[in-house]
Amino acid sequence: MKLNTYVNFPGTCKEALQFYEKHLGGKIVSMPTWDQMPGGAIPPGLKKDSVLHARIAMGDTVLMASDGPPERVQPMRSAYLTLSVDSNAEAERIYAALTDGGEIFMKMEETFFAHRFAQCRDRFGANWMIIHEKPMPQNA
Repeated sequence: MKLNTYVNFPGTCKEALQFYEKHLGGKIVSMPTWDQMPGGAIPPGLKKDSVLHARIAMGDTVLMASDGPPERVQPMRSAYLTLSVDSNAEAERIYAALTDGGEIFMKMEETFFAHRFAQCRDRFGANWMIIHEKPMPQNA
């Protein structure tokens, strides 16, 4: 079994995934639009160039996404996409990119469990945690 995350955007999926590709080192694998679906009717509230189903590879994970009708798509509330990085510099760089035009829930700082840790919502409505972990004792 494999668990993947699927995120809906209110008409900004293409822009969001291009941003993640540029700033997070992801690679867009596919991004078909509704007008490319054979014989498909475009749902009310969406445009013909709205994203039907996209995939972006980020590290060893695939994030899936699409556009949804703006009246039904709301920003994330209780779930976070979590990026684990290998350096403070990378954590700070990603934090700066994701908080540009977004909302900070917990500013980037050192904690007992991380050299750097932060929580934010990007300008596209996705919640993020960025962490550069400290070695922690293992439970026996």
